[in-house]
Amino acid sequence: MKDQSAQVAPETVYLKDYTPFGWIIESVHLTFRLAPEATRVLSRIRFAPNPDAPAQDFFLHGEALSLISASIDGTPVDPQVTPQGLTVAVPDSAFTWEAEVEIAPAKNTALEGLYMSNGMYCTQCEAEGFRKITFYPDRPDVMSIFTVRIEGEEKVKLSNGNPGKTGEGFAEWHDPWPKPAYLFALVAGDLVSHPDAFTTKSGRDVDLNIWVRPGDEDKCAFGMEALKKSMTWDEDVYGREYDLDVFNIVAVDDFNMGAMENKGLNIFNSSCVLASPETSTDANFERIEAIIAHEYFHNWTGNRITCRDWFQLCLKEGLTVYRDSQFTSDMRSAPVKRIEDVIDLRGRQFPEDQGPLSHPVRPESFQEINNFYTATVYDKGAEVIGMLKRLVGDEAYSKAVDLYFDRHDGQACTIEDWLKVFEDATGRDLAQFKRWYTQSGTPRVAVSERFEGDTYTLTFRQHSPDTPNQKDKQPQVIPIAVGLLNPNGDEVLPTTVLELNDSEQSFNFKGFAAKPVPSILRGFSAPVVLERDTTPREKAFLLAHDTDSFNRWEANRDLARDCLLAMILDGAGPDTAWLDGLEAVLRDDSLDPAYRALMMAGPSAAELAQVLYARGHTPDPEAIHQAGETLAQFKSERWVDLLPRLAEESRVTGAYTPDAEQSGKRALASAVLSLQTRLDGGKAAAEQFAAADNMTLQLAALGQMVKSGTGEAALEDFYAQWKHDRLVMDKWFGLQVAALPPEEAVERAERLTRHPDFTITNPNRFRATLGALAGSHAAFHRKDGAGYRLLAEMLIRLDDLNPQTTARMCAAFQTWKRYDSAHRAFARAELERIKAKPKLSRDTDEMVSRILNG
Repeated sequence: MKDQSAQVAPETVYLKDYTPFGWIIESVHLTFRLAPEATRVLSRIRFAPNPDAPAQDFFLHGEALSLISASIDGTPVDPQVTPQGLTVAVPDSAFTWEAEVEIAPAKNTALEGLYMSNGMYCTQCEAEGFRKITFYPDRPDVMSIFTVRIEGEEKVKLSNGNPGKTGEGFAEWHDPWPKPAYLFALVAGDLVSHPDAFTTKSGRDVDLNIWVRPGDEDKCAFGMEALKKSMTWDEDVYGREYDLDVFNIVAVDDFNMGAMENKGLNIFNSSCVLASPETSTDANFERIEAIIAHEYFHNWTGNRITCRDWFQLCLKEGLTVYRDSQFTSDMRSAPVKRIEDVIDLRGRQFPEDQGPLSHPVRPESFQEINNFYTATVYDKGAEVIGMLKRLVGDEAYSKAVDLYFDRHDGQACTIEDWLKVFEDATGRDLAQFKRWYTQSGTPRVAVSERFEGDTYTLTFRQHSPDTPNQKDKQPQVIPIAVGLLNPNGDEVLPTTVLELNDSEQSFNFKGFAAKPVPSILRGFSAPVVLERDTTPREKAFLLAHDTDSFNRWEANRDLARDCLLAMILDGAGPDTAWLDGLEAVLRDDSLDPAYRALMMAGPSAAELAQVLYARGHTPDPEAIHQAGETLAQFKSERWVDLLPRLAEESRVTGAYTPDAEQSGKRALASAVLSLQTRLDGGKAAAEQFAAADNMTLQLAALGQMVKSGTGEAALEDFYAQWKHDRLVMDKWFGLQVAALPPEEAVERAERLTRHPDFTITNPNRFRATLGALAGSHAAFHRKDGAGYRLLAEMLIRLDDLNPQTTARMCAAFQTWKRYDSAHRAFARAELERIKAKPKLSRDTDEMVSRILNG
């Protein structure tokens, strides 16, 4: 028995070094003999030489495997085994490789490969987890047909594809569609099914199942309906049908990601599929709907057509995020969805783009691919798809995507393949557009205007600042959606898309009797920072009159930001003129309540810190927090007569449903409650907490009680009520840290890490508690460094158990250089403490090094 547990030094992988694997895999047969401490995996793989690959040694990936035996065409062989895999001499012609390995799922706390979650076997193989199951060329461009046999005492045994033979102690599965190893999945355990069925447009009957632990059956109905809506939508909008006899989803408690699109067997973090009105908020329901759609849409954009290598990750993720965003826009409110997407982009991706972790949508190199499952790959990748659609138009987009499916079905592709179908379908040259994939950073677009005679001119100048390892950026193609309004508020130029492709470019509009007011970057038509000197009066005009929902919201956001910056930098008071304009919007009951709720929310503290830093100021987290508190108190007192009216308008009657209409009302009600609490000391929140018949209202009330300092007894009551429900307990852990003032949040987080229900090996519980701390700007960046110290201490503890989650949470430190010397000294000390940890994982080492040195 040969053990390969030793760690190796990180090795950088480069896109330019891509070489096809030297063999084609004709078929894969796997047998799993399940045992918690000693699972045996038997593989029989048929290899044939790849005529399109250069000569190379025969190498199979394999990590933490104990090799029991190996043979080629029935003859035993003795491979050279290293911590990364094995090498062995092979015939020049086709051959059959057979191997038996032993692994220990019960000891696999990293949650990659085959592991156990509360007694259930499950897998996670993206990106490189299959190599922890058996020896294999674990790369996405190696695709094959899999047949799997699972042996064990478990009640339910699932794998990819369609079910085959079953009998006492075994089940077989066959997937007829070639797939890479990262899409392999296996689940076995004591599970029960929530079943349903779907008939495709062509008449294929598909059995649907959501598999859960006993006791969770009542939380599957919403997820099943979301799945069926997704299947219908993909047929109607993209013409894509499902292609197997069954579609299975499994809810798993311990999972590093949200969900995984394994062919025919999607594995979901329990938090992303289980839902009920009593235990889930409106935000949970919407997230579940979107994630189920996302993973289902991967069946075509990720599974049937996959990535040639991991540098092309955005090919499947950016496109699928864009598709799930379209889906949510169609299911709910398109304007609200667009605003929420941009808030998320600016909150997560812009800091990444502008800091030490900056990288292109398609990176050029990596040490650990798990570190590149980032907001840039996913969210900016989706924005790039949206820009492409905006540039070519809806009809051409559909034609090009159809060509993509027809041309590349069953292939592992590149960004070049994706852009080529658009060039062929539209006749456009997309060489310059490709820079969105290869250049890192957020472009900045400066705008100036001129009005002479009857001609109005807009001049745009684009510039992309230097980022780590990239300087001297070239101009990109930037679609800028523009509308023009007359001084009386009438729209005189409907939304028109301008193509900015030079460093400086002017656009003329003729026939105006008076200078128009521009509405620029409508719908946030490109992920850029718009730089334009505008007066508060013009922003107030757009807030009152802009016909574009996004830019109307943006005008309000700008006014709120300007108000807060003046309070922080100059000690100014709140801007009453802006608040008058916002009040007029809030009183307009023809507007979607969800939209008005977004209007009530100002920029986040992190966003304000980002803007201050960009303008040459050193952000002070305490001052930012205090300005936000002062403004919120001022709003409460100014709108003392408005709040009851909004509360009444947002009241929901009838049974709870998580649809857009009711959810929007509850969102507005929660925004109102946050201001009412400042006036009544938490009285209304306490009444709502006592009367709430759904988690949205109960949790919103609890949060306001905690903020007001009246929530400790309610926290105990909530715990007593819900301590049996692990997902609700995640909310309980996170809410306390997020709602408490900065001077208390760190100590509460530390105390919660010692709570009997805190489990460091469960990613959901860890993220709920420590993620809430990292997301509380003033608490995490507390001037005594306590926030940094606690997170670093917990990450050091977690690294040995789960490197992937550890590395991702290191990103909380990415903005550390923005702050003053005292903050920087504390942050650097903690980053260096993590870096100095003995046997630091490759995942975490790469992240900390980039953050320190970027």
